[in-house]
Amino acid sequence: MAQLLDVQDLVVHFPVRGGVLGQTVARVHAVDGVSLTLAAGETLGLVGESGCGKTTLGRAILRLIAANRGKVLFEGEDFLRLNRRDLKRARRRMQMVFQDPYAALNPRKTILDLVGEGLVEHGLTRTRLDKEERVSDLLAKVGLGDEALHRFPHEFSGGQRQRICIARAISLNPSLLVCDEAVSALDVSIQVQILDLLKSLQQALNMAYLFIGHDLAVVKSISDRIAVMYLGQIVELAKAEQLFASARHPYTRSLLSAVPIPDPKVRKQRIILSGDVPTPVNPPQGCRFHPRCPEAKAICKEQEPVWRVTGDHGWKCHF
Repeated sequence: MAQLLDVQDLVVHFPVRGGVLGQTVARVHAVDGVSLTLAAGETLGLVGESGCGKTTLGRAILRLIAANRGKVLFEGEDFLRLNRRDLKRARRRMQMVFQDPYAALNPRKTILDLVGEGLVEHGLTRTRLDKEERVSDLLAKVGLGDEALHRFPHEFSGGQRQRICIARAISLNPSLLVCDEAVSALDVSIQVQILDLLKSLQQALNMAYLFIGHDLAVVKSISDRIAVMYLGQIVELAKAEQLFASARHPYTRSLLSAVPIPDPKVRKQRIILSGDVPTPVNPPQGCRFHPRCPEAKAICKEQEPVWRVTGDHGWKCHF
């Protein structure tokens, strides 16, 4: 598959201000040197604890928040260096589905206007009739009928609202869809329906997904590869089946040990990590995971871990 997205050493730091004059007194290391690639039509899962930088990474890739340094090469262009006009053009090819379908839709607008907003903004529809026809087709793709066109978001359930958000995201025929916890706010039965919808749309429209989530079982069900993030850095990346079968990083193994197995006869050892996640304002020296790592050595406190690769399985560790 052709490479669609290439993120190189992306860094996002947020200033912490204090004092009478509000000067910068520290920085939050939200994303700290992340590199990853995504092929056309592929799904890359991104997992980690809350606050590890997953959402910030997704938003920085789309340039919804500013990066301090790094490159985001999308279809051969450095997305972070585009001027305003070229950015608007390129954004047609990159869209996002947000976590909360209740907050993502303007309650004052009808579904016709919400889904058709991008079509109008980019000059893809000229008349209201044309917009209605195109929005109707988009709603049909996500399993909603024409009766939804002139209704408002509050008239729909959470699952239906997320379908509307997906219809809006695919309205411009994007190559990349960033799904930020797109099913975490939904009931389990509805999650399955939305995941099935995303899979069918990916096959029909040949989109690539960056699927951000915290539920490992959900991420595994849709992803070709999975990247594990801890305190602003990617610590392991492998094919989904390979990651679950033979995780190399101690943090990944601890996450996988918490995934329940639906078989009362199967027992597995739970790996309990000590302490809390360190503050991203002052991350630990050396390996960022060493204060909680059950396998930490003296070198882990002093030196940055190295990126090790076996085949298509990589992890950041000293051992």
